[in-house]
Amino acid sequence: MEVMHKCCAGLDVHKRIVVACLRVQQAGAVRREVRRFSTTTRELLQLADWLREAGCTHVAMEATGVYWKPVWHVLEGEFELVLANPAHIRNVPGRKSDLNDASWIADLLAHGLIRSSFVPPGPILELRDLTRTRKQLMREAAQHKQRIEKVLEDANVKLAAVISDVCGESGRRILKAMVAGQGDPQRLAELGSQRLAASRALLAQALEGKVTSHHRFLLNQHLKTLEQLETTVMEFEAQIEAALQPFRAAVERLLTIPGVSTTAAHVIIAEIGCDMSRFPSAAHLRSWAGLCPQLNESAGKVLSRRLRQGDPWLKTVLVQCAWAATRNKRSYLHAQFLRLRARRGPKKAIVAVAASILTSAYYLLRDQIPYRDLGSLYFSQHDHERTAMRLARRIQQLGYQVEIHKAA
Repeated sequence: MEVMHKCCAGLDVHKRIVVACLRVQQAGAVRREVRRFSTTTRELLQLADWLREAGCTHVAMEATGVYWKPVWHVLEGEFELVLANPAHIRNVPGRKSDLNDASWIADLLAHGLIRSSFVPPGPILELRDLTRTRKQLMREAAQHKQRIEKVLEDANVKLAAVISDVCGESGRRILKAMVAGQGDPQRLAELGSQRLAASRALLAQALEGKVTSHHRFLLNQHLKTLEQLETTVMEFEAQIEAALQPFRAAVERLLTIPGVSTTAAHVIIAEIGCDMSRFPSAAHLRSWAGLCPQLNESAGKVLSRRLRQGDPWLKTVLVQCAWAATRNKRSYLHAQFLRLRARRGPKKAIVAVAASILTSAYYLLRDQIPYRDLGSLYFSQHDHERTAMRLARRIQQLGYQVEIHKAA
């Protein structure tokens, strides 16, 4: 097998140590040297010095949690780095050790058998950390809202049955008064807004319950935690806006896609960046995001067409955008959803719409152009003859005779 890199290294990265195997090929002979380094900054700098003195040009490592990141940051800029998916470079079973893993990675790298994972530049990585943490904080806030409703149900207070948002303005006024010791349902009902659909009498009836000091303590703690989380989310959003200043034009172009909100545009930029040269085509990007069926075929039989595992942070946001886009009845995405739903069902149809949104984002970022909708009549105008024959068969199934003549 042809050797692509004559002097390269494979790293087996762990939390405390890094096992490095330097592979050098000279005059047809292969020489390997293995060393162990600690993951402290001083030791990692020694690793870089050792590889540099040996004339190493390429270094490969596994994507093990977050442990690969400090090693990557120290070696970045001095060597051609390759980040490998652990599932793609598994060693032979029964020969598992740190030394064998590092040597195996070096051999694969030397022959060009490792497909490099996508590692965005530093500003995009920082933006990705911000958007992912914001989503986690919003999940925690939603969990505390659910816990508040659980405490109210335990106290037999049916506030969630008459107010759509228990943690809205009216709901919070009622909850804070309840925590302060107010137990009269009539006075609590007066704290509700006039715009509530429920009447004061119905609200007072729902607020009749058995609220104990234990319930008040739980409600107080959940409310304080919820307010703290909301304040933290606002600070994160301000930091995200500042980090997005160099990419403001790209965000504006993404907002022209139906269903893509400001938050969704931020997530798309944070996950895939703005440089589309890392993806050879839109199909490669869809595959990386996990929005295309996997290829699993043997003996001429298709064994599975399930979706690939991809970026979960990007996939969930694109599916949410797809549902929002289908509400626009004059758009191409709505017509695509209806066309596929009739044959494949709503779940597969919405994934196809999400893939179309990602494809549009790819070309918008690559060519720096705004979104141009093909319209809801695109599929019917794309093939007039097939559409006419399909409608004729449908009319014949209803018991009528059909003769089709093309208009002058």
